[in-house]
Amino acid sequence: MSEIWTIKKVLNWTIEYFKSQSVPEPRLSAELLLSHVLSCCRLDLYLNFNQMLNSKELAQFREYIKRRSRYEPVQYILGEYDFIGLKFKITPQVFIPRHETELLVENVLQEIKNREDREVEILDVGTGSGNIAISLAHFCPECRVTAVDISESSIELARENAERLNVKQIEFKALDARKELITLQKKFDFIVSNPPYVAEKDRDQLHPQVSRYEPERALFAGPDGLDFFREFIPNLPLLLKQEGVFYSEIGYNQRKKIQGLLSRHHFKQIEFIQDYQKIDRIVRAQL
Repeated sequence: MSEIWTIKKVLNWTIEYFKSQSVPEPRLSAELLLSHVLSCCRLDLYLNFNQMLNSKELAQFREYIKRRSRYEPVQYILGEYDFIGLKFKITPQVFIPRHETELLVENVLQEIKNREDREVEILDVGTGSGNIAISLAHFCPECRVTAVDISESSIELARENAERLNVKQIEFKALDARKELITLQKKFDFIVSNPPYVAEKDRDQLHPQVSRYEPERALFAGPDGLDFFREFIPNLPLLLKQEGVFYSEIGYNQRKKIQGLLSRHHFKQIEFIQDYQKIDRIVRAQL
């Protein structure tokens, strides 16, 4: 007689197995993968502990376990992720957004909310899956957003996500932000970015689920992780309107050097926003 696998039994076994394999967030990983197989939410798993899995469900879940035990990110396995309450399609060609990026979006939205005129022009640099641009446009329908990325495939994915989420007021362009933004021939109230900022010397410190699977061009930016900022910040005064604002994620130890770069290029108001671990993670700079 074949062994009976209930949700409770499957979850408990998988969590312990993931722990033995040093898989990050073993419980969350197991819950997300199993809820996807069963087409339910995570809470439903605990409300239906005694539900049995059929052979097809078990086979699919076993494949997910194999992939996750090799440290493949859950988001790539499932092909989707939730960002600030919106569900995005994702592929291994783009970086997986973190919770810190939600903090960036929330701060920009709050600043727009405090303005009398909310019909602002926003530029998202290195849009990837489009999560920043689409979220800003979704929660601020008055905004006009331009999203750029050097990768044609990223732009195609971002455009698909905008269509899936029925967000229309975004112009997507494939171009090199370090050299070709001047061709847009417009200035912006806000420029936002989650650029590559990991130092090459820190490559060995990354967990395998990052270093093995996420695209290098979205992670690394030279020996100290500042190549993007050195190339991009000098262009900002040409792209921002008077009193325009620049928001960007930064590396954990880059505050001092980025503040120096911004000061040398005429930014008068520079502040840093800490993430949930009390690390300086977002820079806000205003001309």
